[in-house]
Amino acid sequence: MCGRTSCHLPRDVLTKACAYRDRQGQQQLPEWRDPDKYCPSYNKSPQSNSPVLLSRLHFEKNADSSERIIAPMRWGLVPSWFKENDPSKLQFNTTNCRSDTMMEKQSFKAGSIGATYSPEEWEKVWDNWRPLTMAGIFDCWEQPKGGDILYSYTIITVDSSKGLNDIHHRMPAILDGDDAVSKWLNFGEVSTQEALKLIHPTENITFHPVSSVVNNSRNNTPECLTPVDLLIKKDLKASGSSQKMLQWLATKVSKKEDSKTAQKEESCVPQWSSQFLQKSPLPTKRGSAGLLERWLKQEKEEGPLAKRPHCQ
Repeated sequence: MCGRTSCHLPRDVLTKACAYRDRQGQQQLPEWRDPDKYCPSYNKSPQSNSPVLLSRLHFEKNADSSERIIAPMRWGLVPSWFKENDPSKLQFNTTNCRSDTMMEKQSFKAGSIGATYSPEEWEKVWDNWRPLTMAGIFDCWEQPKGGDILYSYTIITVDSSKGLNDIHHRMPAILDGDDAVSKWLNFGEVSTQEALKLIHPTENITFHPVSSVVNNSRNNTPECLTPVDLLIKKDLKASGSSQKMLQWLATKVSKKEDSKTAQKEESCVPQWSSQFLQKSPLPTKRGSAGLLERWLKQEKEEGPLAKRPHCQ
């Protein structure tokens, strides 16, 4: 369902966009884990790395669960129990997980809670639009033969809201506001059942159509996000190879038409009747022409097929 996201902000700007207030009400900025793995992009697809906001308690045993960390993670959850050495060999799609079945499926049972962040507008820190908040589950996987630990996540989906239902029957689970984000992340104090109450459709979202440029994950330009007018039809432009093919076809058609014209000028006899005319004194050869001659002779002797008696 959700197959593309975008996070093109520079790292320092994204950090400010993810500002939050601690237990004392003081404004704080989340710390980064593996910041070099973050790559801003207008067109993020599954298996690419995206920033995930989560509680510091996931990494530090005695940390305050309300403190936040940003960690780049692979989009497409690889469960900790996966035994192959290559994550691409995972036989099922974990890009998204349905809210109504995520507690039942084995793939997501071992996961922990994380989210992309959606802060309010903080004075002197972040005074721009709010990043979209999507609730998710993450896990850490280690190769059976040893190696670096891979952190990966999946986006939780819910039934689509009325505004989006004409586009798709599912939508990401959006955490609307910092209070919902805090409850979702603070697994040390908020129970799983309470956190799941935050997962529901929301109408508090705006959207617009974009061009098909976004379909190719190699395209990483602002055009991936630029609104387009679906009522305006663009003239299709043929590619270089298509233009060569069209020129070749035009040449072939032109030669064929010239050949037909020359044949008509040579003889005024219709093409379909010329095969019945004797153009040379040579004897008739066995073949399609000989068969046709015998068939005509038989028709003359026996009469038309419609006048013969039915004898089956």
